[in-house]
Amino acid sequence: MRLPARLFRHLSPRLFLSLALLAPCAAMAEPSAIYLVRHGEKQSENGDPELTAQGRARAQHVGILLHRAGITGIFSTSTKRTRQTAEPLAQRTGLAVQLYDPRNPKALVEKVKGLTGAVLVVGHSNTLPELVRLFGGVPGAEIGDDEYDRLYQLTPTPGGAVNTVLFTTP
Repeated sequence: MRLPARLFRHLSPRLFLSLALLAPCAAMAEPSAIYLVRHGEKQSENGDPELTAQGRARAQHVGILLHRAGITGIFSTSTKRTRQTAEPLAQRTGLAVQLYDPRNPKALVEKVKGLTGAVLVVGHSNTLPELVRLFGGVPGAEIGDDEYDRLYQLTPTPGGAVNTVLFTTP
C-alpha cells in the first residue's frame, strides 16, 4: 500500500523526530538487575549429572526468591544440572529457558545487556566469576567445588557502575 505523497510529507518529519527521540532509549536498554547462580548440587562428577534432592530443593528456593523480581529472561548452559536449576523459575514465570554457550561468555553478556527487566543466568563454578566481571560486578573469592549457595545480584547505577550484592541460598 502506498501512502499519498501529501500524507507522507506530513508524517515524515514527525516520524523521524519520534525515532530520533527513541533511539537513545534503545541504546540505553539494560537489565534492571542480573542474578547469577551456580547450578544446584549434582549427583556425580561424571558426565552430565542431574541434580540431587538437595540441588532440586535449592533450585526451588531460587525460583521462590526470584519469581516476583520482574525476571524477563532466564539463561542456562545446556547441561542437565543448570537447566534443572533454572526450570522452577521458568515454570513460575512462564518464560522459556534460553541456552547459552559457556565458552563464549561475551556473547551472553552482549545479549543480556540489550534486555530490560531482571535476568537470571545459571552457570558453573568455573564460569560465574568471569561472567560477574564481564557484567561489571565483583565476584569475590573463588567458588569452591562444594559451594552451591551463592546468588549474585548485579544492579546498574545511574553513573554506569554496577553494584554487586552476594546472597546465599538455603
